[in-house]
Amino acid sequence: MPERPLPRPESDALVHDPEAGIERLLEIMARLRAPDGCPWDREQDFGTIAPYTIEEAYEVADAIEQGDMAGLKGELGDLLFQSVYHAQMAAEAGHFGFGDVVRVVSDKMVVRHPHVFGEESGDKTAEQQTRDWEAQKARERGRVGVLDGVAMGLPGLTRAVKLQNRAARVGFDWPSTDQVLDKLVEEAGELVEARDKLGPEELFAEMGDLLFVMANLARHLKIDPEAALRATNAKFTRRFERIEALLVEQGKTPAESDLVEMDALWNRAKAEEKSG
Repeated sequence: MPERPLPRPESDALVHDPEAGIERLLEIMARLRAPDGCPWDREQDFGTIAPYTIEEAYEVADAIEQGDMAGLKGELGDLLFQSVYHAQMAAEAGHFGFGDVVRVVSDKMVVRHPHVFGEESGDKTAEQQTRDWEAQKARERGRVGVLDGVAMGLPGLTRAVKLQNRAARVGFDWPSTDQVLDKLVEEAGELVEARDKLGPEELFAEMGDLLFVMANLARHLKIDPEAALRATNAKFTRRFERIEALLVEQGKTPAESDLVEMDALWNRAKAEEKSG
């Protein structure tokens, strides 16, 4: 790939060419980070940009859940820009460039899909391919612990499921949801005991244990707990906004209402959704 940013006339032509594709985006990024670029962009590093990367991934998921294809197009662009941003900073530090990122992921996809790009039979189920994929990842990691490589930065519920999946592969798992539900009841009891008899540290720990079992129950039921919680968050937001709207019709705000009234309005909002 050419040194970036390009000489100014060539750079300006590329930056303003809507048909230039990824080369245009790479040049825009290099210009933003150049000495005469954007002061904010020049000050950023991997640590300060990482939260934006995570946020953009969630915005992609949100657009998908809403079925917003126009929005998804924009959000995928924002997420792509995050990859370009990190690659530009890595190139400036002499670590790697965007081309290296593309080559690594392309090589990985070819190696992990021998049934498509190699000699292995393509006559397999999606479940078999998932097992083969994980086995290939394990070979790539070498002799490491069962739980190694599960990213620390994942959302808590997602990481819990991934840890549990790893442990389940070597037989450390309950055989059915019945045992998980029993454990859920046990953990709920321990949480109550911690609330009533123990201190804040114990209560904190028991809350974590209960959430971990909830993630395990979702895994056994083949439900993504993060997606389920996002859906419930959206439902709560929708219904509470309906409460606010109904109160406005009475010339009131939630602060001027009380729990009894708002609970009744919540039930009304819930009934309206079901009937609608």
